[in-house]
Amino acid sequence: MSLTREQMAERVARELKDGYYVNLGIGIPTLVANYIPDDIEVMLQSENGLLGMGPFPTEENVDPDMINAGKQTVTAATGASIFSSVESFAMIRGGHVDFTVLGAFEVDTQGNIASWMIPGKLVKGMGGAMDLVAGAENIIVTMMHADKLGNSKLLSDCSLPLTGAGCISKVLTDLAYLEIVDGSFILRETAPGVSIKEIEQKTAGKLIVPDDVIEMRFS
Repeated sequence: MSLTREQMAERVARELKDGYYVNLGIGIPTLVANYIPDDIEVMLQSENGLLGMGPFPTEENVDPDMINAGKQTVTAATGASIFSSVESFAMIRGGHVDFTVLGAFEVDTQGNIASWMIPGKLVKGMGGAMDLVAGAENIIVTMMHADKLGNSKLLSDCSLPLTGAGCISKVLTDLAYLEIVDGSFILRETAPGVSIKEIEQKTAGKLIVPDDVIEMRFS
């Protein structure tokens, strides 16, 4: 079976390391805040001006003035700081974010990402994604492997307007965890119960399947 949104967030959280400054994009990436391992300490950064973002609040401690970049209510961890978006983007553009998790419409074998618009649909703008893909060296994309019609979203070349070029090296979908190396998707892990054949069928870009592919485990 394919991964749930929560399982995707849990798997991404395993990539975090102690001491990281981490930016979580809108959508599935925001859920990562709920799955940070207990044995590490990271500082979650939201580009609207919050460093030290905690997990989503319970109904009892919702503060409508405490939101992330996606306008969702969040909590602030001990030691958190609040500042202007100008300073927040200076942190991003200055390369001070260690790890970024982004959603996407498409990713291709060249490490390009399309995440900000679909032609013909009304959009507000690119938002902070352009700065994040330019300023962060360690980026992982979380996305569905295929669209609602079954068409692959892992391509040889992105068909939608790019957010960034040559900036993505890791992709976690609802079916698999892959790395992008030398113009190919390298399959590293499969979702529990998902066959390699299904992943091959739903990956339009060049896919390499090593002998040591493992199945993800969840408690």
